[in-house]
Order: sequence, then structure tokens, then C-alpha cells
Amino acid sequence: MSTHLRIALGLAAADVPVLPLRAGKLPFGNCPTCARNACGGRPNMKTPGPCTCPDPCHGWAAATTDPRVIGSMPWARAWREAAGLAYHPGGAGLTVVDLDNRAATAWARASLPTTRTVPTTRGEHWIYRGAMQGANAVRPGVDIKSTMAYARWLGPGTGTMTALPEVVRALTVKEPAAVRPASVTVPAPVGGGACPHRTPTYLDRGIAMAEQRITAARSAVHATVYRTFLAVLSTHGRCGCLTETHTARLFTAAQAKGESARHCTDAWTNALTTLGLTHG
Repeated sequence: MSTHLRIALGLAAADVPVLPLRAGKLPFGNCPTCARNACGGRPNMKTPGPCTCPDPCHGWAAATTDPRVIGSMPWARAWREAAGLAYHPGGAGLTVVDLDNRAATAWARASLPTTRTVPTTRGEHWIYRGAMQGANAVRPGVDIKSTMAYARWLGPGTGTMTALPEVVRALTVKEPAAVRPASVTVPAPVGGGACPHRTPTYLDRGIAMAEQRITAARSAVHATVYRTFLAVLSTHGRCGCLTETHTARLFTAAQAKGESARHCTDAWTNALTTLGLTHG
């Protein structure tokens, strides 16, 4: 039994869907029957389909936890030729933040909650508990691997895995274009919900982390400001705890990075709209 197959069976037993990789960190191509999606399943490998091909076809969608499939004869050739092993994070209820270089890793250490990490050739994988839509190039050197994606298996990593934070989910949210009159005031969150914060310390810590995240931005400052505002409002915007003082702290941090007051207002308004927290 090959090393890749042995590890694959162990991961499958832990409910982690696996698939073999060929050279170049690529999945095995479709078999002749499924070539060019002639089987009608999983078009462009973006959505699961009805195909029940016994070969490791259709990229990430071939990932499985069934030991009978993993150890079957149709998969045997792939395991003999495999140059690596991959898994489907979303299928295991996980999200991998793929940090492709030192700069991306430094950003994560300054901006994201700590979690389990796995060293890669050029950077690190940060693994969170919880699934989301995967996306590439959410910022320089950063990809999100979760649903409809695969990640290389490079070992179990170190550290305690933590819950997927809103700041990671916000990385895939595109800021909507602002349509606004020439002069606006910053709307407050709707509020009115039950307050989940047992002490003001929780809110103060969240604002301080947001200030640090904005201050640490080295590129794409406007996008960082918007995503940070979105993360703050996702956590603190529904119970009415945010005050003008908190908002002023965030705006001050953003303007210190070169953002205009107008851009701050636009980003805050768009974040409120995205989360459905505007009045009306």
C-alpha cells in the first residue's frame, strides 16, 4: 500500500473527503467516458452532478470518504501515479486560508484569529472550523479553499483549530458600488436585538482589533477598510451597542492610512446595506 493511499484511508475514516493528485498539484483528468463532461456530470467541476464514474474524475468533486472507492481497482492506477494527496475542506466542514508567501503570512498573523496552521512550500495554510464558498486571490497571495475546491494535504498542522471568523468570510465579499447623494450622514445600525456582549470589554477588544487590522494594511487599503467595517458590523451591529465614539475610532484609523472621510462614509454605508442593517 502506497503512503498516499494509507494516509487517504486514515483521513477518510475521520470524515475528510480525499482525492489523489498528479504532478503539478493537479487532480487527475476525466476518464474517456467523462471527457469534456460527456457524462453530463459536474460541468466545469463547479457543481456536483449525477455522474457515478468509478474513476477519480471531476477534480474536487471526486473527493470521497468511502474506503471501498478509495481502495478500488479504478483508483489503483491513480494511487500508483499520485504525486500528492488532496482533500475537500468544505466537505469536511473546514475552510483553508492559503497564504502563498511571506507577505501574506505576515498579514494573516496581524489580521486573523489564530488557528491550526500547516507549513507549505512558500507560506502556510490556516485551517478554520466551518465552511464557506471558496475563492481565489481575495487579496495578494491569499486564496480561500473550502466548498467547491481542494487543498493539498501536507500534514495535520499545529495549534488549536478555531471557528471560522467573520473577517475571513468578509474576504470574499465584493464592495458594492456606492450610489449616494453629494452629502450624507453616517447611518447607525438598526439595533434593537438582544445584546450578546456580557461586558463592554468584548466590544472594546473588537474595535481595537479592527483598528489594528486597518493600521497594518500595506496594500488595498480601501478594500481592507470596507472588509473591516463589514466584520465589525457583522459582530456588533445588530444589538445597538456601537456608538459614535466607536465609529470615530474606526474612521480615524482609516483616515490615518490615507482614506478620505467620504470614502469612510461610503464603506460604512455599503457595509450596513450588505448586512441589511439600514433603516427602512
